[in-house]
Amino acid sequence: MVTSQAHATADDNGPWLVVGLGNPGPEYAGNRHNIGFLVADLLAERVGGRFKTHKSRAQVVEGRLAGRRVVLAKPMSYMNLSGGPVTALRDFYKVPLERIVVVHDELDIDFAVLRLKRGGGDNGHNGLKSITKSLGPDYHRVRFGIGRPPGRMDVAAFVLKDFSATERKGLDFEVDRAADAVEALVSQGLERAQSAYNS
Repeated sequence: MVTSQAHATADDNGPWLVVGLGNPGPEYAGNRHNIGFLVADLLAERVGGRFKTHKSRAQVVEGRLAGRRVVLAKPMSYMNLSGGPVTALRDFYKVPLERIVVVHDELDIDFAVLRLKRGGGDNGHNGLKSITKSLGPDYHRVRFGIGRPPGRMDVAAFVLKDFSATERKGLDFEVDRAADAVEALVSQGLERAQSAYNS
């Protein structure tokens, strides 16, 4: 059990910044590429807050997750420009790189499989590419698998399509699990969260 003193010590280092990646606008809302927004929306419900526009070109909610101070953010730039808002938020809230978590879709993992890690490449993901260019690679990632496109479908077309009817049946459960993984990461650290959620 974590004592209140431990909570206070953890909070002395400032908040965690949890960024869900996606594209703004209703036409993108159900896209595979917007899984980060879906997870961020659920986390906002858990902290009991509503997203508000921030000068960083992001929507932001501040609250507590598992006893930790968090800033939840959805960049309102398009995906390939995510680095600008994330950098502005890091500077505004003075968040060190090891307390930044980015939630995003991942092509090279089967649908709904989660992988948590810190650092690494961008694997062609334009949102990660932009953030890494601005911050360097050493932030945490919660990678939500969307699988590869079928047949010869173009990758860009695939990520900008909505989840299939079959995928949507279990999507709420899987988004809930991804949100649990974020909570575990900020409250228990990467290794424990990996052992619980890296399926």
